[in-house]
Amino acid sequence: MKLIEAIEAAAPAIAELRKRLHARPELSFEEHHTASLIVATLQSWGIEVHYGLAGTGVVGVIRNGTSARAVGLRADMDALPMQEQNTFAHASIHPGKMHGCGHDGHVAMLLAAAQYLARHRHFDGTVYLIFQPAEEDGAGGRVMIKDGLFERFPMDAVFGLHNWPELPAGTMAVSPGPVMASCSDFHLHIQGKGNHAAMPHLSVDPLPIACQVVLGWQTIVSRNRNPFDVAALSVTTINAGQASNVIPENCSLSGTVRTFDHQVTRLIEQRMRELAEHTCAAYGASCRFEFVHTYVPTVNHAQEAELARAVMSDILGEQHVLAQQPSLASEDFGYMLQQKPGAYAFIANGNGSHRLHGHGLGACELHNPSYDFNDDIISLGATYWVRLAERYLSDA
Repeated sequence: MKLIEAIEAAAPAIAELRKRLHARPELSFEEHHTASLIVATLQSWGIEVHYGLAGTGVVGVIRNGTSARAVGLRADMDALPMQEQNTFAHASIHPGKMHGCGHDGHVAMLLAAAQYLARHRHFDGTVYLIFQPAEEDGAGGRVMIKDGLFERFPMDAVFGLHNWPELPAGTMAVSPGPVMASCSDFHLHIQGKGNHAAMPHLSVDPLPIACQVVLGWQTIVSRNRNPFDVAALSVTTINAGQASNVIPENCSLSGTVRTFDHQVTRLIEQRMRELAEHTCAAYGASCRFEFVHTYVPTVNHAQEAELARAVMSDILGEQHVLAQQPSLASEDFGYMLQQKPGAYAFIANGNGSHRLHGHGLGACELHNPSYDFNDDIISLGATYWVRLAERYLSDA
């Protein structure tokens, strides 16, 4: 593993900063303390800083030489609305808030790279350091774009990096094509007719109608979708009634649809609406169906993915650079890749054995209350960022 020695030497201090961030998690569009710490840290290294895109977003600018070429490196910085189960010293001090996805570590890796790039500047062009809010809820990447990210900071390509617990420590992964799915939320409100539970014949019971709708929806993925098109349709909530002896007037369902292709999403939306409306009508009920597109697929560009793979191979050796297994989880970096060429890569977080005494009893998986970022990979992630920027902005 060819890590940059100066980054390795600075890694313990960066790890302490990461723990400070972990202890003070902030939710989407509320990352004021996080952003302030990032701004102060970048400014202490003499880096030009711009604050306020999407409310709390931060962009650092490092220039060198005369080239007009520029590259963007992005880290997300928001936390999740979940209760942490870890009890080690840097566990969250904010009840109901937790860095359960490693965004504190993403910030740390990019800061470590920023420190080295600012001091050494072995490149010709401009590096934009993008610290993005609200990846978890609110599509902060899309908001930064709307606020003029690519107009104010004109870059030729943009790259993202996310830790991945399912990969063995000391490996990374990147591939061309779709790597993260789109996400669409759906809500169905069924209006029936309530009555006494002892007189069901006088009601239009929305509960069996809801059950029929859910069963019908499951056939969309198995019978309407091309088997080669990946998709997941999950009903995650059903709400109805308050008393055991009352048939409720209405019932509400909600959930998500995940795909890698917009046409597949449209097909599923159409069939869900048709099945819901026709099923409800058949039973004498009415319904209101809403389908909201929240995140687009994250699709890597072939040339940039190959560049990322080459950089990883130089650092780790080809045998430690894995094919990227696409995930049906969603990521708003997809909006940036719709605007600019680039690639979104994974860095292994390991199996959880890195966690300190006092961690929760659960798995060290993303969005798990026992999760913690692996500080041992800060040097690898930062080295990757530096070598990627240097190679993209090389004189060659």
